[in-house]
Amino acid sequence: MDAKAPITQDVMTIPRKLPDGPVNLVGMTRDAMRDALIDAGTPEKQAKMRVGQIWQWIYHWGVRDFGAMTNLAKDYRAMLAEKFVIALPEVVTRQVSEDGTRKYLVRIAGGHEVEVVYIPEEDRGTLCISSQVGCTLTCSFCHTGTQKLVRNLTAGEIIGQVMLARDDLEEWPTPGAPKEEMRLLSNIVLMGMGEPLYNFENVRDAMKIAMDPHGIQLSRRRITLSTSGVVPEIARTAEEIGCQLAVSFHATTDDVRNKLVPINKRWNIDNLLDALRTYPKVSNSERITFEYVMLDGVNDTDDDARRLIKLIDGIPAKINLIPFNEWPGAPYKRSSNNRIRAFADIIYKAGYASPIRTPRGEDIMAACGQLKSATERARKSRAQIAAETGT
Repeated sequence: MDAKAPITQDVMTIPRKLPDGPVNLVGMTRDAMRDALIDAGTPEKQAKMRVGQIWQWIYHWGVRDFGAMTNLAKDYRAMLAEKFVIALPEVVTRQVSEDGTRKYLVRIAGGHEVEVVYIPEEDRGTLCISSQVGCTLTCSFCHTGTQKLVRNLTAGEIIGQVMLARDDLEEWPTPGAPKEEMRLLSNIVLMGMGEPLYNFENVRDAMKIAMDPHGIQLSRRRITLSTSGVVPEIARTAEEIGCQLAVSFHATTDDVRNKLVPINKRWNIDNLLDALRTYPKVSNSERITFEYVMLDGVNDTDDDARRLIKLIDGIPAKINLIPFNEWPGAPYKRSSNNRIRAFADIIYKAGYASPIRTPRGEDIMAACGQLKSATERARKSRAQIAAETGT
């Protein structure tokens, strides 16, 4: 395995606006929106109030037309329409799985594409969103890892995925109507395309919008950020976002994890676990989720299960066991159901929750590890996949 872990974040973030055109308000922090409104002529004494009004229209009511913001004066609405836009990424295609999972192919500035997946369950509705176009980590079991990294998404392009899903679910509240207690979109997971912690600032700003009590109003406990192990940014995530944390762990020795998750060569298992031990205390999160994809003959032995228990000792944790979701040219096979159950039983008897994730949306390539831009999803031979992933 010669794949090298990335050390720098040498990727661009491209704002979705023309150089001299209207500025997109979606994705701005409250402070940035205040500054933009003042620059556009809003009196400084009124700016904070105007931000609050516009913010609620955009993120609570889902309004995209300044003309509909009826608590603003007509001339002020006209100024907003001249100098600003409320723009979301474009939905190119929408697929619905037999199990109800929805997958959106979304086009962003520059014509690039990412995928977004909505997973309905009895007690929740989870939206899996992307943070980058492609990925730089080349995890050898992940289809997205075979697509080269193009760029970071902006905060607007990240929160825009949440907003377009709420559009599709018709979940924006109606003024005067009774409040819906059960949300269709109740949870966000940053488990789509890209490594969120290699796009920290934009992910942070987008999630702050999602958690804002005057907007989309999701609890931090309803948001889970998944990282492959960018150790220097883990403490920062606890302090500046405070959401739930999941870790793409997938192996119990450095030798195997180096092959499955090459970033391990930069920050190994011991480095990663040291960072995780302090996370629940700083962020007040309940526990860390360890994601563990089950690969036949690679990481699924009883010895692996016992090593995993020893490694996470002292960390409030649950272990999500993920049956490998195969994709064209994949270099691995899914562990058998009996092997997965035996692995889960060892973990459960040690006192840890060990749910086995039910694959969702496999028929539309929407399952974990299968996401990839349609423009990049040409079928490849196993030799090509192996060359790209370093296997």
